[in-house]
Amino acid sequence: MSTGFDLDHLPYGVFSVAGDRRRVGVRHGDAVLDLAAATGRPELATPSLNAFMALGPEVWRQTREEARALLEGGAETIPLAEVELHLPFEVADYVDFYASEHHATNVGRILRPDSAPLLPNWKHLPVGYHGRAGTVVPSGTPVVRPTGQRPGPDGPTWGPTRRLDVEAELGFVVGAPSSIGDPVPYSAFAEHVFGVVGLNDWSARDVQAWEYAPLGPFLGKSFSTSISHWVTPVAALDAAWCDLPPQDPEPLPYLGPGQVRGLDIEVEVELDGEVVSRPPYRTTYWSPAQMLAHLTSNGASVRTGDLFASGTISGPEPDQRGSFLELWEAERFLEDGSEVVLRYSAPGVDGGRITLGDVRGRVEPARAALV
Repeated sequence: MSTGFDLDHLPYGVFSVAGDRRRVGVRHGDAVLDLAAATGRPELATPSLNAFMALGPEVWRQTREEARALLEGGAETIPLAEVELHLPFEVADYVDFYASEHHATNVGRILRPDSAPLLPNWKHLPVGYHGRAGTVVPSGTPVVRPTGQRPGPDGPTWGPTRRLDVEAELGFVVGAPSSIGDPVPYSAFAEHVFGVVGLNDWSARDVQAWEYAPLGPFLGKSFSTSISHWVTPVAALDAAWCDLPPQDPEPLPYLGPGQVRGLDIEVEVELDGEVVSRPPYRTTYWSPAQMLAHLTSNGASVRTGDLFASGTISGPEPDQRGSFLELWEAERFLEDGSEVVLRYSAPGVDGGRITLGDVRGRVEPARAALV
């Protein structure tokens, strides 16, 4: 039974040693294989994964096999404790979806108690919004409490958010780009998506509630999005694919009704050292392939380094909710000094589990703002 990081996993990251140049490596257990030095490939001697990811699935396959052969042959590795980890790829665009029916229903019930929890379009298309790529940060980066307009009984007020929240999500990293005007079909997911990351879409709920009508999330979401240091390649998730709950009504043909699958990935949400929730991604309504197909269905292209996220992962049980808005029914949110850790795992090929890495963030007080 395997656990953690084994030869069937080999996630990619960007590291440096003692302030040296950044380059690409793969993790094996508690060590890192310097792929740039071991293979001599120039695209791996760069400070991000982008040049490598742009080369496409055949190069990804060859490099993965080469890395495995090197490790099986006893290649020298660097202890993880001796390296500094960095943002693994340059984020081109960032899109966040709203793909969990359980999350959307919970939020609708809390925020619109006198209306149907799901809006009429929700089961016909994967709802999403464009986020801010420049504030995607690596795990461990402090999260400064954002400031903004908040609703009040006599109109809006300005100040630090009082309702800072988390959203436990899964992110999908685009490697091979597509062309403008050529939608990516749901069947071509593996031809474009390189791998997955853990993702926390930090949210200022009071700012979000005031600004999002009539448009979507804006400043309540754009201040910070944390991702894991390690990108687990899609090729490492063969044992994790699973059937999703039935979709009713049947979606339109371009969304591949009955032909798309999800991932059996478990998430653990820890607050200040205590596990408070365990959301399962296998219960999501819209699949990763459907999200990509819808994202490009109008002819929009994807670029190397694009990141699209699942939206909050929530399951059917009270202890499977991926946001504190749901977990605590909007009665409690994050305090300054609180630390949130999201951990991810998936089935491995030998029946054990592989670790997809974690996403950490500690809340810092708001800084001086314009008045």
